[in-house]
Amino acid sequence: MLAGELYDSRDPEILTRYHEARKLLKIYNGLDSDLSEEREQILTALLKHKGDRIWIEAPFFCDFGENISIGDNTFINMNCVFLDSNFITIGKNGLIAPNVQIYTASHPIKASERIVDDGDGKRYLTSAKPVHIGDNIWIGGNSVILPGVTIGHNVTIGAGSVVNKDLPDHVLAVGNPCKVVREIG
Repeated sequence: MLAGELYDSRDPEILTRYHEARKLLKIYNGLDSDLSEEREQILTALLKHKGDRIWIEAPFFCDFGENISIGDNTFINMNCVFLDSNFITIGKNGLIAPNVQIYTASHPIKASERIVDDGDGKRYLTSAKPVHIGDNIWIGGNSVILPGVTIGHNVTIGAGSVVNKDLPDHVLAVGNPCKVVREIG
């Protein structure tokens, strides 16, 4: 999975990790917002790396959590979905608005390559590419970051954007597909 090769998302080992994350997310999403210590403990158990002073609004959704690293002082607003079948790395001082979706998973385009029958029934093949997001970013609400994308430092992405290609440092980018509008200081 982490090597970017095709894998069966219903593999027993993968499902075990998925179910462990679901248990932690259920607790996290049900906690009162003022229970800071409990929230910190769950995020520490869930995430690969959790920087200091991060804040993740509930509800928050991810596949595994163990492939997500978030830098210091980053704020993630409610209803964000991080499909972390590969690594998602977010730098420090980030602002991620509500309903942002970060995908690392993808599937073969041809159905015959995506759906296979190995005699035990049909299974669906998936592949995954990492997503890297730099420091000091602001990703507007309802934006989608697609597999394999790298977003530079000091980048602002307009609401509703679909980021399907890398973005360099110091830019404002918007749209579907997301395009650089101008450089910013």
